[in-house]
Amino acid sequence: MSRIDHYAIFGHPIGHSKSPLIHRLFAEQTGQSIVYTAQDVGPDCFDTALRVFRAGGGMGLNCTVPLKELAFRTADRLTERAELSGAVNTLWWDEGGRLHGDNTDGVGLLRDLTVNLGLTLSGRRILVLGAGGAARGILGPLLAQRPAVLVVANRTVSRARELARRFADLGPLRACGFTELAGQRFDLILNATAAGLENQLPPLPAGLLLPGGVCYDLMYGDQPTAFVRWGIGQGAGLSVDGLGMLVEQAAEAFLRWRGVRPDTGPVIARLRA
Repeated sequence: MSRIDHYAIFGHPIGHSKSPLIHRLFAEQTGQSIVYTAQDVGPDCFDTALRVFRAGGGMGLNCTVPLKELAFRTADRLTERAELSGAVNTLWWDEGGRLHGDNTDGVGLLRDLTVNLGLTLSGRRILVLGAGGAARGILGPLLAQRPAVLVVANRTVSRARELARRFADLGPLRACGFTELAGQRFDLILNATAAGLENQLPPLPAGLLLPGGVCYDLMYGDQPTAFVRWGIGQGAGLSVDGLGMLVEQAAEAFLRWRGVRPDTGPVIARLRA
């Protein structure tokens, strides 16, 4: 009998997660024998849950809100992109028992934006809302696309400024609070705040979006998120949630774990349907 390897996603809340279905579809498509579950794990019990999962034969994990920065601090070894971002969403153990950490959020976002949605980011004015683990994972890859300007706005301005300092060598990155956004305009606005989990919005001024601009919510839901609805109300040429990013970053994690990259197109289509 072939061995079935165990993987999971940790986060809080986690009931909304589509990751178990995504990885089941990946496994069926690629002929891999895995089980993938969702576990509600908060920061206070992360270390214990990690040990229990590993002791039970766990091979690898995804981490979502609010665990990405904690996973970064827990990993024994980090990929270059995880080191840069200061956040980890993908963990796995090697044969020596060392815990490795990677961040697949940025590459997943870029693939959805540029391949699936056909957007060009070079020379664009881009705004990222939020300065937590989700934002940390996407700033490096976004700056690598050479935007005209990239602004990080956050309710706590000091956190946005810390990110601006961290990524300053990679390109034109500015930090501000939400109130300082008045009068600024952008081609692409990305919502990386956790407010979307509560179907809420950051306090955004009207007129932020340039004509034909794009709104992209890193969160996703069965119904349009509050930010997607806001984008539609602002006249966005395209206003979408992060379901495509979710599938693409999951495919990168699956590649790390299993050595094969699944075809994401059919999985995105299945989830959208």
